[in-house]
Amino acid sequence: MSAPLVFALALGAVLVLALGAAPLTATRRTGLLLVGAGLVALPAGGSVALLVASGVLAAFAVDATLARRTPIVRRTVPSVVARGVPSALTVTGSPRGPGRLRVRQPQVPDIVVEPPEADDGLTARIIASRRGRHSLPAVAARVDGPLGLASWYREGRSPAEVLVYPDVPAARRLALAVRRGRFGDEGRRTRGPLGLGTDFESIRDYVPDDDVRRVNWPATQRCGRPMTNQYRMEQDRDVTCVTDCGRLMRAPLGDRTRLDTALDAITAVAMVADEVGDRVGVIAFDDDVRRHLPPRRAGGDGVVRAIFDLEPSRVDSDYERAFRLVGSKRSFVLVVTDLLEEAAAQPLVDAVPVLARRHVVVVAGATDPDLDRIVSDAPRSPADVYAAAVAIDVLEARRRVGALLRHAGADVIEARPDGLPAACVAAYLRAKSRARL
Repeated sequence: MSAPLVFALALGAVLVLALGAAPLTATRRTGLLLVGAGLVALPAGGSVALLVASGVLAAFAVDATLARRTPIVRRTVPSVVARGVPSALTVTGSPRGPGRLRVRQPQVPDIVVEPPEADDGLTARIIASRRGRHSLPAVAARVDGPLGLASWYREGRSPAEVLVYPDVPAARRLALAVRRGRFGDEGRRTRGPLGLGTDFESIRDYVPDDDVRRVNWPATQRCGRPMTNQYRMEQDRDVTCVTDCGRLMRAPLGDRTRLDTALDAITAVAMVADEVGDRVGVIAFDDDVRRHLPPRRAGGDGVVRAIFDLEPSRVDSDYERAFRLVGSKRSFVLVVTDLLEEAAAQPLVDAVPVLARRHVVVVAGATDPDLDRIVSDAPRSPADVYAAAVAIDVLEARRRVGALLRHAGADVIEARPDGLPAACVAAYLRAKSRARL
């Protein structure tokens, strides 16, 4: 028997063993040993090569038998994470016998695992790039035999559901800043120079920052020095967040969509409303109402749970239909949408006046960093000049839409995507401080 034939038979035997038990495979070391057996056949003859190949196969069988037991693998993964915020994922395991265990966490397109695999166990972080409900596949494990000749592959049977929320940690940081007075505590402060509350509390000395309308003239005459009325800022007001989920909100803004930015802003306002003691609710809509949660006390968590898995649709939005769900009690209404141009914004412009007669209406939208960059950068080619001209036209159209909305009775806020939550919170607290609610 020739050496090449011995080598072919030995390799065929390994393949038969591997295919007969699908999770079992030969390692690279086994292949190298078989190649060595074929090389030995050249000077030593076929019988020696056959003997060496048989020894390799016997060692492979023993190694596979020792490593065959299913390993113990346990995974700890958070059921709720925030978009873009790293969270911990841990995998612990034991091979239940001689050998070495390696675990791997398969990834899905919208969730990154760093690092994805390691020996014996895994300490990694997961970063989700898209909100919603995601299924994280079960952990895959590989047990290498003690001789390093055979490997058994095992797959878990239970994928984990991961709920990806908007950027809740950033929203809680804003609420904490309001609590500590580091943001601008107009909505929480019960005394001080900002605002004209309606609940009288006391009379104190006038300070230069006080509004002249707060001067108590009879008390001033009695005391012989300027005195001012002190009012308590109203609590327990209604806040309704209205988010557009139509086709305009599909537009990308860097690593997110406009809807992602809108939901981050709504989450921040809802958390701050809980902090200052107001009731908060949400309306999400496109051509129909997709989510509706009436304002309620401590409703921030409910708002987040109601909106976290929303996705933008491909239809135009019906603003009038959504606005009909806003209650009759005077409240702060935050409408988050895209102020693209007059034709697309006309239904919003037409619907705002009816809402603004009874409520404080703020229309918020995120600016496009790409447009700002195109306008601010010096052009380097004729194509850059044309792009800048188009960008200027788009920005001018957005300015005209903002002017129409202000004329209709709404305040308009535009901010960069990362700054929109803070801008909306500031508008909300400003409305409270001015006793508009």
